[in-house]
Amino acid sequence: MPKSSSLSYKERRAILQQINSLAWLLDNSISIPWLNYRIGIEAIIGLIPAVGDVAGLLLSSIIVVQAVRLGVPQTVLMRLILNIAIEAGVGMIPIAGDLFDASFKANVRNVQLINQVTSQIDLDRTTPQPANEASIAMTIGALAGLISVVGGTGVAVFSWVYSRLQQKR
Repeated sequence: MPKSSSLSYKERRAILQQINSLAWLLDNSISIPWLNYRIGIEAIIGLIPAVGDVAGLLLSSIIVVQAVRLGVPQTVLMRLILNIAIEAGVGMIPIAGDLFDASFKANVRNVQLINQVTSQIDLDRTTPQPANEASIAMTIGALAGLISVVGGTGVAVFSWVYSRLQQKR
């Protein structure tokens, strides 16, 4: 781990276990036997108009926040955010977005990146520069902005559909 990290080896392992379990729950915890495929609870939550996409995004953000705690480099943090932004953005498209969400599995991708970086650090093959305060603020700002955009878009679409349904009455 980078020298600036105040986490012990045991604490890092506990965080890695937590985020690996969370990624599995969100992306692979439900088996669909007749398709021989796995989806997670995020795919189910995402079916709820407006609220589901924001809830999934908030749950995915936990992994990014833990990556910051682990001292993951800024470039990797930006990749983590990009993965959840892609999933959230495409996921807002009705039906097609839900299918994409079930197959893209941003959380599993993100945890794989985090595991790769931390294993390289633990094996002392590389010592990437951990995120500084500015990149942490940028990461939190990007997550907050993404949550606002996805939430705002979901509310706007839901309101528009609701008003159209009211006009037909």
